[in-house]
Amino acid sequence: MAEAKTKPTQLSAEEYVSQISDPARRTDCQDLLKLMSRVTKQPPVMWGASIVGFGSYRYTYASGHSGESCATGFSARKSDISIYLMVDTSPQQELLSRLGKHKMGKACLSIKRLADVDHNVLEQLITESFIEVGRRHGSNHAKPT
Repeated sequence: MAEAKTKPTQLSAEEYVSQISDPARRTDCQDLLKLMSRVTKQPPVMWGASIVGFGSYRYTYASGHSGESCATGFSARKSDISIYLMVDTSPQQELLSRLGKHKMGKACLSIKRLADVDHNVLEQLITESFIEVGRRHGSNHAKPT
């Protein structure tokens, strides 16, 4: 089986964020860094060159493929900020409906800027997602990588 390309690295999350060229996106990512650190009580860890992750968990698919991923995190993309969340319970879906301007994929919330969303709702989504990952995958989510 192929090895996962996105793994924890020794790169600095703070340095990654400080090098974001767009000042508004850089400020938003600095705010996300603080928010996710506070909510998860985990240090930020770079996963690959562009994902700031918090906590970790191991997974195994029905196919037998297994690996490790960050429990939550974000990445500054060209046109938006990707926030990695598990949002598949009814209460989480209800929160998502109150979030504001966003797009949601299977596990990736995309926003243009933090000003477009309700910060309290975003914090609740991140918190509930982090808890749900821990519930489904055991206590590994709470261990720094």
